[in-house]
Amino acid sequence: MSDIRRFGWLSRNDGPLHDIYGVSFIRDLSPHEVLIRLGVDTGAIEETTFDELDELVTEQALSSEGEDIGYVGAVKVDDWTVLIEPSGWRVAVDSGVLERVSRGTEVVSINRHDYASDSFVHAIDGEVIVAFDPLTPRFRSGSDSERWVTQMRDVGFDRRTFDDSIPDDRIASAFALASIITGISLSKEVLDLTLLGAAVREQ
Repeated sequence: MSDIRRFGWLSRNDGPLHDIYGVSFIRDLSPHEVLIRLGVDTGAIEETTFDELDELVTEQALSSEGEDIGYVGAVKVDDWTVLIEPSGWRVAVDSGVLERVSRGTEVVSINRHDYASDSFVHAIDGEVIVAFDPLTPRFRSGSDSERWVTQMRDVGFDRRTFDDSIPDDRIASAFALASIITGISLSKEVLDLTLLGAAVREQ
């Protein structure tokens, strides 16, 4: 079985990403191109740190203004851009956003949401290949929903899980599967890199 322990930090409620977030891997697009596809104001894109993004998200959550604004950061890692959505879920959950971001390329996106449903989705050129909730991986959808079944078992979505049991660490297993598809093993060090950041308003 693949060693999923290196992704355990992504499951911790006291970790830097907390209990609600989205992380997407987008092949062969620059961070700037990814942000443009998300629909951000090009004039508002600027270099930032993850801590600064997280602070903006916290301030927004405490605001009484009620405007739905998400803050995102993107950074290049090898041939992929890693997009981080603190307290966000647009790419993994919004089919229109996923189609737009994945057009002409490949996307793997994971959403952790401890108060709703988690999501894992792999899309190519606007088409969902595989999608599932890591809590119930046997209920898969997509045009080739069996594509990663062997690898899913290798990262902890084993036969018992497919029958109904919950994996030991569903989020770590999801990121382990993403690392097989993308070749990117997401580590805490990525959050220390300088990001391109912007605000994304509800469209």
